[in-house]
Amino acid sequence: MAGAAASEPEADRELIVTRSFDAPARLLFEAWSRPEHLKRWFGPVGYPVTMCEMDFRVGGQWRAAMTGPGGQQQTPFGGAYLEIVPDRRIVFSNGFELPGAEKMVMTVTFDEKNGRTLLTIRTLFASIAQRATHVGAGMAEGLGSGLDQLADLAAEMKKQAA
Repeated sequence: MAGAAASEPEADRELIVTRSFDAPARLLFEAWSRPEHLKRWFGPVGYPVTMCEMDFRVGGQWRAAMTGPGGQQQTPFGGAYLEIVPDRRIVFSNGFELPGAEKMVMTVTFDEKNGRTLLTIRTLFASIAQRATHVGAGMAEGLGSGLDQLADLAAEMKKQAA
């Protein structure tokens, strides 16, 4: 439904996930900004990222694909980096590489206090229908599973940095 988002309240089109990490923001930011790190944690357990390309700069493109538990390649997805504030904020578009697929905008913030970081992922969907589809398919749970893996990676990175 073209133009639907214009009349739909933003709050009805968003999903917010937060997680606290025992790691500094700079390490978490690095885990979001380098493909070799993203491949180790992004997405739910059982759906590894098997392709990841990143031009990590404002205006740069990114794309990724996961492989399912049975070895089947999932539909690639990606978008563009819209805003990057080192160690504080990353804003990017994201959507499946399918004709006519709607894009969502994801804002990731890193709020560090005393060596701990509160990471917030705010996903603004193009429409309420797109939100319902993604949430109904388990997006919040998938994000949570990925963040569990990010916690493991952050702990490893923190050890290496010590």
